[in-house]
Amino acid sequence: MLSYLHAFHAGNFADVQKHGALALVQTMMQAKASGIACFDTHAGSAIYDLRGERARKTAEADDGVQKLWSAKDQLRSGDWKPFMEVLSGFNAGSGELSVYPGSPVWFQHFLRAGDALTLFELHPSESEQLAGWASRAPIRVLRQDGLSGLLKQLPPKQPRLLTLIDPSYEIKSDYIEVAETLGKAWQKCRHGVYLVWYPILTSGLQAQLKEAVRRTGVRKVLCSEVHLRNPPERGMVGSGMLVVNPPWGFDSRFAAMMDDVAGSDVLSLSQDLDWLVPE
Repeated sequence: MLSYLHAFHAGNFADVQKHGALALVQTMMQAKASGIACFDTHAGSAIYDLRGERARKTAEADDGVQKLWSAKDQLRSGDWKPFMEVLSGFNAGSGELSVYPGSPVWFQHFLRAGDALTLFELHPSESEQLAGWASRAPIRVLRQDGLSGLLKQLPPKQPRLLTLIDPSYEIKSDYIEVAETLGKAWQKCRHGVYLVWYPILTSGLQAQLKEAVRRTGVRKVLCSEVHLRNPPERGMVGSGMLVVNPPWGFDSRFAAMMDDVAGSDVLSLSQDLDWLVPE
């Protein structure tokens, strides 16, 4: 199915968690000089107009990144600084954001000379926009399934690996397929850092993903979940991230970032952070 468009959801509370984690991991991995091969399995169109018709139809950014941006001076964790720098690069002044960068932009912002970035996007219009955005940068855009495509690219030439896996989960089988892909990727590159995003639904389908990951044999999997304090009766009631091989100290630093948005009511969330699978 190719009906999902992230423009309807760009900048929501799940993006705050997802891209906050991505920015922190990249910042921490840059403590070492060795090159990083970066992969984004479901890249989308890179840039989103928060004032456009699609974004305004759902207005999800209003209770997500817009609130975070308005409260940026109240955030205690210094790890929000790189995140805010990326947003500032696309939005002048201190008013509401009009542009929100998707995951390809977050990856590109932190790229160094020895790093590489490969983006997968199967949706025709999304991949066309993505290719246009990436045309002036040394970035590969592949119009193919990101899960199978990732496995074909591993192991990478660079000594380190960072991968974001975040499909829309429109198809129920995605939950098991993501877990199986993660297991196969880990077998090919056990030292790689893998970020897996998933929605927390009233249906509880996310439990399939977590149980399937446990069965793969993948070790050292950190699980971060944020839950809406006033959830809807149907649909997405929270957002989850699995982080395989997180950099040392990531757990406490990311918990502090999420405390900033949950504990201080910047966003109406509660958070859970624990190991899904220990070492």
